[in-house]
Amino acid sequence: MSYQFNRLPLWALAGALSCAAPVAAWACATCGCTLSADAAAGYTAIPGLRFNFEYDYINQNWLRSGTGTATAAQAVNNPSNPALGGGEIEKQTINRYLTMGMSYSPNSEWNVSVLVPYVMRSHTTFGQQSTPYSSSETASSQISGASLSSPGDVKIVGSYQGLLPTHNLGVQLGVKLPTGHYGTAVNFNTGPNAGTPLDASLQAGTGSTDVILGAYYYRAVSQNFDAFINGQFQSAVKHKQDQPGNDFRPGNSATMSIGLRYEAHPQWVPQLQVNLLRKSADQGALADTTDTAGTVVYLSPGVTLHVMGNLHLFAFAQIPMYSRLDGYQLFPHWTATVGGSYAFSP
Repeated sequence: MSYQFNRLPLWALAGALSCAAPVAAWACATCGCTLSADAAAGYTAIPGLRFNFEYDYINQNWLRSGTGTATAAQAVNNPSNPALGGGEIEKQTINRYLTMGMSYSPNSEWNVSVLVPYVMRSHTTFGQQSTPYSSSETASSQISGASLSSPGDVKIVGSYQGLLPTHNLGVQLGVKLPTGHYGTAVNFNTGPNAGTPLDASLQAGTGSTDVILGAYYYRAVSQNFDAFINGQFQSAVKHKQDQPGNDFRPGNSATMSIGLRYEAHPQWVPQLQVNLLRKSADQGALADTTDTAGTVVYLSPGVTLHVMGNLHLFAFAQIPMYSRLDGYQLFPHWTATVGGSYAFSP
């Protein structure tokens, strides 16, 4: 049995990144977007110029450790780093990412994508508390807060999908540039920590140049269903924060997504994804080395809509199915992504 691959929509972003959200969000294992936005749009080998946008909302308000829920008392009395004599009690981190992208395919084999993110983040914490824990440590007067709105780290990714005659297998090579504010760019502005720097991992950028390696494969599996699988690996190869006692390097991250698209109705295409992320710990004196690694799995239902002409929109929710987190980390109960794309016909 043979299937045609050119039925996939023209507006799709073949070769785009698995998620437009900036890697700075992956300073912890739970706050980055893992949705495969290129699969949400639908892969294609049709040449042309495409513009896209994506908005991601991630509200981390659930303290977890290992595979279960954690409490403030646990974070203080059983700290992930006993040498500190206590632990930090984080309250909430709300991440909003708006990403604009451009993708150009001169032919059916090559594609280059540029993603420019804007990071909007608010973070609250009760701060570092000494053992033993007491309820007064989580009083409202102990809350320190910080917020930022700033451009993040730009990504440039090239893709080649000429390995098969059907152009449905692609490989990716890209770079993340240190264009966002990093280090100690933003301070806490309220609470006991006012005037002190926000964690390096929560700044808009990481200060690192990262290499990105990826691959994807998609095909029709029946008259109405398409299936896909993709994966990416990202690692910092150079970091500007490299002075002794003032250094920071984000941990490596690996993502994989598998899913199905139901193509029976060209005006609306339901889809279901399973998204996996594995992240290693951040490194350096400015890093939280004990609370930034982990493995998470999301189930992501969504739909893409043909609005008019070459304009399409998509919306997805991500529901966490599994997490194994090092130390104590804030985790979302759910995440949401909406986006769209417009293609200029060649």
